[in-house]
Amino acid sequence: MHPIVSIDGPRAAMTGARDGRRAVRAASTFARAVILAGIAAWLGGCATIPRNPVPPEQTVVATIPGMPDVRAFAGRRSEAMARDFEASLQQESPEDFPPGPDGVIRYPHLALSGGGANGAFGAGFLNGWTRTGTRPVFKIVTGVSSGALMAPFAFLGPKYDGALHQFYTTTTASDVFTAGSPLMALLRRDSLASTAPLESLIARHVSDQLLRDVADAHRRGRRLYVGTVDLDSRRFVVWNMGLIATYGTAEARELFRHVMLASSAIPLVFPPVMFTVEANGETYDEMHVDGFVGANIFMNAGVFNPSEIYARAGRANAYEDTFLIHNGQLHPRPKPTERSMRGIAMRVIETAGRAGMVGDLFREFAMAERNNANFHWVTISETVEPPDPIQFDPKAMTALYDAGYQAGLEGPAWLTRPPGMAEAQSPP
Repeated sequence: MHPIVSIDGPRAAMTGARDGRRAVRAASTFARAVILAGIAAWLGGCATIPRNPVPPEQTVVATIPGMPDVRAFAGRRSEAMARDFEASLQQESPEDFPPGPDGVIRYPHLALSGGGANGAFGAGFLNGWTRTGTRPVFKIVTGVSSGALMAPFAFLGPKYDGALHQFYTTTTASDVFTAGSPLMALLRRDSLASTAPLESLIARHVSDQLLRDVADAHRRGRRLYVGTVDLDSRRFVVWNMGLIATYGTAEARELFRHVMLASSAIPLVFPPVMFTVEANGETYDEMHVDGFVGANIFMNAGVFNPSEIYARAGRANAYEDTFLIHNGQLHPRPKPTERSMRGIAMRVIETAGRAGMVGDLFREFAMAERNNANFHWVTISETVEPPDPIQFDPKAMTALYDAGYQAGLEGPAWLTRPPGMAEAQSPP
């Protein structure tokens, strides 16, 4: 049986009811704040928070103090990232990536999309996949938004399946944000809600032991990447999380946590995360938000070409298995749109995000085809009704976790073509 935590009795029912009421109250408060977003923008349009941004001409040379090679801009080759990935081929263990009978090495890669509370699907799917005994050790794991919160646990494998289950079945809205009053939203000036609870949640889960485990996996030739968007440069940023963990300092620990927080910082709704950087000897700040603004899902975002590196390292016969988990639904059931600012805005954001996901799937499929890699992806079934991604209702998330777990346990069955093409399913 899969590791669902069940609680019986009247006391549990009362606890569940209280959790449900809290979730509804939090979601209701959040909805009211969203309705007032336009008013807040109008009233606070001239109110800004002082900051010290990187001069535009120095954006490309800005680095994290003491950790200069831990990130790269998407769509631009990074020599540092390429060197680091090439080094991973020398670091890796044959136990993790053994040559097959024909001498060919298989490199499984995993990409996790955003989705808020719908990340419960991916958590369940991974744990169900573990139960089949076919879940591989991943050479690369990437995450965006909710996928970024999931990525370290997925990267570390079945040892952290229990933590993954707990994170996505017990988290409530109050564990993620506090909306407060519309007046507080106006006073904050850069967001409708505070993510102080999420920051605390990340700090509890991203322990020193987890960071040591991530660093050890990095030294064994595996790579963990998370994406954010730098609003100043208007570019998607790929963070080398394993490399950050290897520094082993308090500054590295805080940076690791802040990258996870930034990748989940929905613009306007949640505050951006500010990073201190250096450029030409001067200190500045950068403003980062949710990675989904730049990509719903990604493999390496063009910062290096794995196939080219395999060939250079004498691994020309290596091949990649790419696995993408979409924590969302590409073909949801039709549902009337509420005729209100909130209803229209939320539906537009939802639809735009879904369209972006389709484009991302085609991009990753094209990259896989170019590199002669296998391509697999999965999404939430049309037969499942996913919860509101911002409500974080533990009961609804547990139900979605169960659906994901069953999907992983039953195969898993993967789609091997982007949506709209002749879709086929294959075993892992």
